[in-house]
Amino acid sequence: MSTTELPASHAELMDGVYRWQRHIYDLTRKYYLLGRDRLIEGLDVPPGSTVLELGCGTGRNIVLAARRYPDARFFGLDISAEMLETAGAAIAREGLSAKVSLARGDATDFDAGALFGVERFDRVFVSYSLSMIPGWEKTVSAALAALAPGGSLHVVDFGQQEGLPRWFRAMLRGWLRKFHVQPRASLREVLESESERTGAGFHFRTLYRGYAWLAVLGSPK
Repeated sequence: MSTTELPASHAELMDGVYRWQRHIYDLTRKYYLLGRDRLIEGLDVPPGSTVLELGCGTGRNIVLAARRYPDARFFGLDISAEMLETAGAAIAREGLSAKVSLARGDATDFDAGALFGVERFDRVFVSYSLSMIPGWEKTVSAALAALAPGGSLHVVDFGQQEGLPRWFRAMLRGWLRKFHVQPRASLREVLESESERTGAGFHFRTLYRGYAWLAVLGSPK
């Protein structure tokens, strides 16, 4: 596992939040981190490709993606050493250590070549991490900069629950704040602006009455 110098405050915060939560994270989050499997299905990874997950957490997504696309190589980045410990154990347990590499780093500013020995990736995906990352807009820019020609960036995260009752939205936001999670109201605008800046295609879907947003910049399935 590789590492680089990290912003101590956020790294320590995430380690503190997930030091114990990581042990039950996947069991509890499956009920409200909706759309993750749809994102993985839509990656449509060609054989021999490279795939990077930013904010890989416990490794749940990267394990599922590596199973689904057995002829690709996978790389996971996270700022939390605690989460990476859990991810590494999950990857080893599934017998995927030879095709999945992990590194500790800041998703807003990372050197993929130094961390992984790979400069560009055919697919980059970010699942429910932008809502936890300070300066998350920089993660979008960094992800696009890490794409190989013809590659695509895939994002799923909390929407604005625009089609759901107001009481539900208030209850969800209060629960998410306990974990330093904030749905990004400007997510669609930022992604669309970045697609225009880079010339990438932009595809956006609202899931579950706005509970989640799913976006692809580049060439989708």
